[in-house]
Formats: sequence, structure tokens, C-alpha cells
Amino acid sequence: MWLQVSLLCLSCLTLPSRSHAQDRASLRRSNDHTGRCQYTFTVASPEESSCSGSSMKPEMDGVSSRLTMLEGLVSRLMAGVDGGARTRTNGEEGLQEAYSQVTRERNQLQQDKELLNGQVQELQMRLAELSQEAESLRQRPCQETHTSGGTQRENRPASDPAYDFVNGAYQEMKAEVSEVPASRLIPEGNHNFTDCGELQSVGDPVLHRKADSITGKYGVWLQDPEPQGPDYTNKTVWRIDTVGKDVRQLFAFEDMDQLSQGFPMKVHVLPEPMESTGATMYRGSLYYQRKRSRTLIRYDLTSESLASRRELPHAGFHGQHPYSWGGYTDIDLAADEQGLWAIYSTSKAKGAIMISQLDPESLEVKRSWQTNIRKNTVANAFMVCGRLYTVASYTAPNTTINYVFDTATSVGRAVAVPFKNKYRYNSMVDYNHAQRKLFAWDNFHMVTYDIRLGGHDSS
Repeated sequence: MWLQVSLLCLSCLTLPSRSHAQDRASLRRSNDHTGRCQYTFTVASPEESSCSGSSMKPEMDGVSSRLTMLEGLVSRLMAGVDGGARTRTNGEEGLQEAYSQVTRERNQLQQDKELLNGQVQELQMRLAELSQEAESLRQRPCQETHTSGGTQRENRPASDPAYDFVNGAYQEMKAEVSEVPASRLIPEGNHNFTDCGELQSVGDPVLHRKADSITGKYGVWLQDPEPQGPDYTNKTVWRIDTVGKDVRQLFAFEDMDQLSQGFPMKVHVLPEPMESTGATMYRGSLYYQRKRSRTLIRYDLTSESLASRRELPHAGFHGQHPYSWGGYTDIDLAADEQGLWAIYSTSKAKGAIMISQLDPESLEVKRSWQTNIRKNTVANAFMVCGRLYTVASYTAPNTTINYVFDTATSVGRAVAVPFKNKYRYNSMVDYNHAQRKLFAWDNFHMVTYDIRLGGHDSS
């Protein structure tokens, strides 16, 4: 809308008497010949009867000044209208962007919800399985255990805290002892194997101990292939039961006989909780993954303290890239003749197994390899002589070691070495290069396997 102010010279109009003209002024609003709205403001001079040239100047200057102020006010009004329109436009764009952001977040939350629902269902299935096993353990009749003093009968009620796994009380663990040939006893010193060929065969599993507690469904048990210090030797057996919310207890047994009897000589309390069954023992330290993180921890057994910690770059954790049996087995640590290793995967590798050689002191990654086999398609993996081997199934009683990757050549290929899951739920496989044996935890049972490499028998 245009505003126009017109000043009319009083000499050109028929004026009323002077006495009335001194007090009159008029403002008229009408359309001009073009249709625009026009305001006409008429003021009578209080002093002059006619418009002489020089006498009009002061009043014209005053009117001109007032007209300039009026034009300024109109300009500001119009600017306010335009600014309001721009503000509304910017506000609408901001609202549109906010709506788009909320929509994206809602879709992401929906995807996270579906993923969590799947994990909850999986956990519920596992909980139901564990509850059934717990119930079967409670309903067992009186059992006899053999001790050096003869036969002792146990008849504990189900309410005994030793059987109350729900309340997290101490769990009594009974042994199943097997006779082991003398050729399989642990040597006094480390073997000095010169042959480091490919894996040729794996023997039958030899049972050393069965955990009777529900917390022993999965676990880790090891012997240090290169022990350090006077407190522990290559005979010392280490055990961790990994079923629980806060896994921190590391049991030390003097030897296999004490393990079979269930009498630990010491219990270490780890400084940070442990995740799953991927721990390993090497050169006087326990290496493990911290719960719900990609952080690796080295726990020194002599000083009983945290010696070093470091994140494994980009590694999946807590169910992102586990083995096929689940159990948050995203990061699996291993030791062999060539040092300390991490077996894991990353988003960049799209689930394919990654291998990294680690510095045993600082846990820094020295070198990495990417294989062409997906981690969630195999049940477990271990390192022997710088080669990765994978196990096809964790439940099939007769399965195979189905893949090997050689870090020396960066070449992987399929193999078919027979392997037995005698107790049909193998949750941990680890290699001890001092004994040339595999240690495994198969459904409460702690077993070892003799292996043969490159035509050389380790027995």
C-alpha cells in the first residue's frame, strides 16, 4: 500500500474566514486516477493570507521536516511487514528441519528397539535353558563323592546356599576325575618344539574337571605356557567361571590334581569385570576384555594389579561380532609360539575375522590382518604358530576345524580337521604352545586335546 501526502497552497483554495482558518486543518483520504490510496493533509497558515515566495520558506521547511519523519515511519512500517514475512519463512524452514531430525531419530530408535528385542529374546531363551539345568541339579538324589578317607555321602537340601545360584552365594563344585596316562602329565619345563607346521590332527578330549555349579556352564581355564616369577609355575591351573553379572574371580590351583579336587590355593579379585570367555594367560599375566567395552586389560599375577590397559581400535564388542554361539564373544585373546594375538571384527571389515598381533606389555597393535571368513559363522578360533584356525560348530559332537589363515603369507583356505565336542556346548578353545595342547570348556567340562603339527606328534 502506497502512502502519499500532498500540501496544497492556501492561495489556490477558497478559504474560510481568517479567524476560522487559524484553527482548522484537514486530512482527506481518497484514490488518485491510478487507483492508489492518497492522503491529502491541508493546513491553514495562521499568519499569511497569501503564499508569497520568501515568506513561505520557514513553514515549508517545517512541513518538509514533518513529511520526512512521516516517510521514515512509513518505511519502518513496511520494513517490519517484510521482516515478519522473512521471519515466518525462516521459522517454517526451522520447523521443517526439526521435524526431519525427529523423524530420523524416531526411525533410529525403532531400529534400536527391534535389535534390543531380539537380544532380549535370545537372553530369555538362555535363561530358560539355565533354569532347567539348575532345576535338574537341585533335584539330584544323594550322591557319593570319593575322598582319600573313603566314601562320603552328601545330602544337602535345595535351600543350601551352596546350591543357591540365584542369590550369588558360593557354589560348591564337585570333581569328576579321570585317569590320565603318564605320557600326558605336565612336564617340569617348557617343551622346545622346533616343528611349527600346519595342524594335522586333534585327539579325543580328555576330561580333567566338571563344574557342578550353574556358573560353570561357560568358563575359561588355562595354564601359563611361559610363567614368570616364583609364585606360579607351568603346573599352576587357572580357572574363571564366566556366568554372572560381575565376573571378577580368578581361581589358582596348585596343579591338575588340586583342580580335580576343587581346592584353589588362591583367589584373585580382578580390578575390572571380565566379558565372556576370550581371556588368555601369557608370561605371568592374565589378558582379558573389560565388560561392555573394547578395552583390553593386562592383569599381573605377581603384583596382583592392573599392569596396562588399551582399547582395541574399532573392535566390535558386547554382541556386535560374536562367535556363532553368542555369549558376547566379540574379542578373543590368544597366545602361541609367536606371541599375543587378538581375534575380533570391525564394522569396516563387515563381520570378517580380523587378527592383530599385540605387544604383550603395552597391548599396542603391532600388525593386523583381515581374513575372508565371517566371525559369526564359526563357533570358536585359536592361534597356532601364527596361523588362525576356526571350529565349525560348538554343539555337533563330530565337527571339523574348517579354516586356516596364515599370517606369514596372508592367505586363508578351507580345511577339514576332525574335532569333537563330546559334551555338545563348547564355549572356549585356547592353545598352550608349551604343551602342544588345546584347552577347552565344553558344557561344564574342562578338557584338553592333544594335537599334531606338520607330522610331529606332541604326545
